[in-house]
Amino acid sequence: MRIIQKVCCSNCGNKCERHHIDESQICRTQCAKCDYLMINCTRTGRVIEAYAPGIYANK
Repeated sequence: MRIIQKVCCSNCGNKCERHHIDESQICRTQCAKCDYLMINCTRTGRVIEAYAPGIYANK
């Protein structure tokens, strides 16, 4: 089953989409406005892949 939600982007605040994909146990949040991407495992909550332009990771 696939569920699509409209949510606010964590990076820029604009509207984006969150896709819940049960068969692969992932949740993908993506924003077309700022190119934000976050893919999480729905079972463990771990981040599989992330891309957020303009947000820098602490080293």
